[in-house]
Amino acid sequence: MASKLYIETYGCQMNFSDSEIVVSILKNHDFELVNDPKDATAIFINTCSIRDNAEKRVIKRLHNLNAYRKKRPDLIIGVLGCMAERVKESLFEEEKLGMRIDMIVGPDSYRDLPKLLESVEQGQKAINVILSNEETYADLMPVRYSSNNVSAFISIMRGCENFCSYCVVPYTRGKERSRDPKSIINEAKQLIDNGYREITLLGQNVNSYNWDNEIKFFHLLEKIASLSDLLRIRFATSHPKDLSNELVNVIAAYPNVCRSIHLPVQSGSNNILKKMNRKYTVESYLERIDYIKNKIPDCAISTDLITGFSGETEKDHNSTIDLMKKVKFDFAYMFKYSEREGTIAAKTFVDNVPENVKTERLEEIISLQQKFSKQSNEKDIGKVFEVLVEGHSKRSHKELMGRNSQNKVVIFGNNGKPPGEYLNVQIKECTSATLKGDVV
Repeated sequence: MASKLYIETYGCQMNFSDSEIVVSILKNHDFELVNDPKDATAIFINTCSIRDNAEKRVIKRLHNLNAYRKKRPDLIIGVLGCMAERVKESLFEEEKLGMRIDMIVGPDSYRDLPKLLESVEQGQKAINVILSNEETYADLMPVRYSSNNVSAFISIMRGCENFCSYCVVPYTRGKERSRDPKSIINEAKQLIDNGYREITLLGQNVNSYNWDNEIKFFHLLEKIASLSDLLRIRFATSHPKDLSNELVNVIAAYPNVCRSIHLPVQSGSNNILKKMNRKYTVESYLERIDYIKNKIPDCAISTDLITGFSGETEKDHNSTIDLMKKVKFDFAYMFKYSEREGTIAAKTFVDNVPENVKTERLEEIISLQQKFSKQSNEKDIGKVFEVLVEGHSKRSHKELMGRNSQNKVVIFGNNGKPPGEYLNVQIKECTSATLKGDVV
């Protein structure tokens, strides 16, 4: 009987990109991808460790998936990715609670999956969470198994060495290393040839991409933007300390590089930023914002915000509110601080902001951001945007959806155009999250 793989992915875009690499590796070893865990001989969960809630979701899901063993005791269940790297063998101990895990595989060990599967089939537990200083999977062509055949991710680097005090990524993803630009450009060319119209360049910190001290990120972005006028380019994620003038200038110079920059600030307090080890100040962050707005007036700017970090006072919180009022972000991901075992913050600071205070502050931040998001979208009413069709609206097949260069979701009438087409849409109305208009 043919081996059948079912894979679920949690967390960031990098995890989804990694899952495409996993499918590519196992397809080369005669695995068939299936869409239902009931049909699988092997189930993999690609995990996220960025917050405690993410890990709890995974544990709950693994318990649910173990129910499939009642009919198929030979079913293999494996945990991949950041959580596998962070908690390692302790996952095997969950067996005492009625959950059996057969494999634990870190993000740099996916090439070993075929061997590890053989070990499990012979009745052994299998684990490989060794982090690499070189692995970038540059020679592998990912299988875009869940793609809309319009948009795709390209991983350009792996790892992180920023060591923000609250973050587990340096410990779960390892040393920062950049991928050969030739392999990146070849992958982009293949995607263009296959009809893809948008790619997102991925890295824990794309701004620090550096190949042989010769090709920096802005060089790479310019090379890819030059491949085709039909190709849109996005990237994620930027670190404020590394966002260079040269990069902003390239975005300004190439219309097919999207007018959207995600620039996580995390806090508007210099005191908290220092404790977070973010390596920039509020003042230098605002300088970056001013440069972007001066060079690319129509650029959308989004961010990440953490409330309730260790020692955050009401004054610190109000500084974050003040920063939000100065920048007026178009969009934001907003979270309560979740202490992660093994991080610098967990070892050094006390998680001493009461949960109810974290919640109140988060609610205030969310309310303010919704106001700014709505204001941003209201300014777009009457404007005409070029929108890349991605598919049907979630609510109705009578409507299509796509995004504009500013990464805003646009809903418009279904005129029969297939995904991958560019259409001009005039905006008629909006919510805080969505633009709606008519094709012109």
